[in-house]
Amino acid sequence: MDVKRAKDIYSSKEMFSVHLDGESVWIEHVDEQNGMATVQVGSSPGNTRTVGVDRLEEQGY
Repeated sequence: MDVKRAKDIYSSKEMFSVHLDGESVWIEHVDEQNGMATVQVGSSPGNTRTVGVDRLEEQGY
């Protein structure tokens, strides 16, 4: 995924299926300048990771 798409998903009111290494994630923040995203893995709010947006995959896109 690229930074623009990650930002679009983050800003959208719609729900999108996004995965990181096969796990479902929610995008919580996108750092456009560095090409990074903070994501919540699964349903646990405390389980967050900051990764390159190129590691994120939109399912069904």
